Amino acid sequence: MDFSFNEIQAMLDDSIEKFIANDYDFETRQKYAASERGYSPEVWQTFAELGWTSVPFSEEDGGFGGGPADLMVLMLRFGKGLVVEPYLANIVLAGGVLRRAASAGQKEKWLHPIIAGELQAALAYAEPHSRYNLADTRTTATADGDGWLLSGSKGVVFNGGNAELLIVPARTAGEQSDEDGITLFAVAADSDGLRVRSYPTVDGQQAAEISLDNVPVDGAAVIGEPGKGFAALDAAIDDATLAVCAEAVGIMQIMTDKTVEYSKDRMQFGVPIGSFQALQHRMVEMFTDCEQSYSLLLWATMLAAQKDADAKRAISSIKYQVGAVGRKVGQEAVQIHGGMGVSWEVDIAHYFKRLTTIDQIFGNADWHLDRLAS
Repeated sequence: MDFSFNEIQAMLDDSIEKFIANDYDFETRQKYAASERGYSPEVWQTFAELGWTSVPFSEEDGGFGGGPADLMVLMLRFGKGLVVEPYLANIVLAGGVLRRAASAGQKEKWLHPIIAGELQAALAYAEPHSRYNLADTRTTATADGDGWLLSGSKGVVFNGGNAELLIVPARTAGEQSDEDGITLFAVAADSDGLRVRSYPTVDGQQAAEISLDNVPVDGAAVIGEPGKGFAALDAAIDDATLAVCAEAVGIMQIMTDKTVEYSKDRMQFGVPIGSFQALQHRMVEMFTDCEQSYSLLLWATMLAAQKDADAKRAISSIKYQVGAVGRKVGQEAVQIHGGMGVSWEVDIAHYFKRLTTIDQIFGNADWHLDRLAS
């Protein structure tokens, strides 16, 4: 079976590789991550102009018409470049919900500006108590005339501090952990009663804690059918899980490459440390882990593209893999680099931070192993 990229995917891969090599080196990335927004609005607009923000959306929605394989290509390169721009939050999460559940008018109002790079959005799906259970929702929406009043709290909202639009799942019926009864709302970030506390995360990204105290929204803010928002939410999270797995595989690959290169230059006892057989064995294991992870990623991506019934199992398999094996690859890279491997000035430490964070979002390795078992 031929697993090589098609012509369009090869062009996408090449364009991102050249952009990162020419305009997004590690020092530039660090400058963007340390800025007030945590990313570069100019770079984000460049993403839109190059068509990267349109990749997962249908042509009818103003997109490129790409699928999981095209998103995989993009996220692999973003992982290697350690990109901090909020692609996951805007395009995969918020955009993923809108493309599945929004009406044509709502897409015109919100999705099209997101694709054009003109609107920052976030999906506020997690709650402090819910761990990884998407259905466990205490945030409530109470009918108020023709509109609704939203109350509750959301945690670790990616891009929440920069978002102008928040997509908020809230319970309008059912018990706390029921899948039925969850409604999706589009909420303006400057709404009365909505408070946002933003902060940088350990991996150089941005997140926020959001509280809602009787936040008023009108009936037009409901995305999709009331009480039936879980399916779109669950599908968007699966997309995001597969996307960060591709990012993680890209990180593992470049950490392995950089470690091998470092071992050729670092001298000890008058010879390169790469000549030591014990280190050679460790780096071979790193390479093997990367290849196995890439193979699992391809399998999960193909099943997702085919909408196969086993796609969820495949996504859990690759998420478990990058969680368990990613930690090993990251630790080996840091240890072989020695003290430099944990210094702020060297990119290996920042790759390891991002890899560690990826393990914890959308379900860690243990959670996905349990999901596979059940």
